[in-house]
Amino acid sequence: MASAMRLLVTGASGQVGTELCRQAKARGWTVLGVDLDRLDITDAPAVEDLLGSYKPDVVANAAAYTAVDRAEDDADTAFAVNRDGVDNLARICARMRIPLVHYSTDYVFDGSKQGAYVESDEPSPLGVYGASKLAGEQCALASGAGGFILRTSWVFSAHGQNFVKTMLRLGAERPWLRVVADQTGKPTSAHEIARLTLEAMQQGIPDRMRLYHLAQPEATSWHGFAEAIFAAARRHGMELKVDRVEAIGTSDYPTRARRPANSVLDCQRFERDFSLRIRSWCDALEDVVRELANG
Repeated sequence: MASAMRLLVTGASGQVGTELCRQAKARGWTVLGVDLDRLDITDAPAVEDLLGSYKPDVVANAAAYTAVDRAEDDADTAFAVNRDGVDNLARICARMRIPLVHYSTDYVFDGSKQGAYVESDEPSPLGVYGASKLAGEQCALASGAGGFILRTSWVFSAHGQNFVKTMLRLGAERPWLRVVADQTGKPTSAHEIARLTLEAMQQGIPDRMRLYHLAQPEATSWHGFAEAIFAAARRHGMELKVDRVEAIGTSDYPTRARRPANSVLDCQRFERDFSLRIRSWCDALEDVVRELANG
């Protein structure tokens, strides 16, 4: 692939989409970022028109239905976006010979495995969100398009809705918080996802769709993540009321959708195939909190 590419990003205002656009432009790439108001990926003729007129070198699909709990009662919309929209993009990309990079999730697994999940482990999603994302993966893999699927987890950034921003808001309002401690995964910054995606693209995109896990090193619980967030916030002078973070079980915090107890992703295949080192989420968290503290 050429060093400066023509990139189309769907879901451009989301966490990963925002970082993809920002970092690709900083590299001198030509970037078109689109959201639902510009492109509905469930509308196949609209997808075909845009790809035909813009003629990207690569499409990065960061558009998704990500409301995990709401999906339980809105399965039609979740599958329309996460399965049918991906199917449209992948089939049209295959026909036009445009590589596709698509993002998926750790929630395709049920969390019953002891140890980290590798790409060859059998998915078994617990809820509608995970099932719809798995269906999207299957469409991309069957499409004949070149590219790769990146499963990631616990995404955070300085923009959009995410656990870091929620904890900082609650920590500024309340002296005592209760956070789940028996779900384990890998927090992953949108900045790092975008950086590694673009680096991998520049190395050359596979002619056949490949599946990779992409998450930052060191597994933790939501409780451990929350404690790290508050420690970073204090280092950067943010005002907090919270002085107690109680560790609770999943059963103490019922949600509409079931979450996997273990969604730790093994990322050795990605690091090996692209010879890229994935940064620690602790370092990335420091950067995000610094950005938020500085307004």
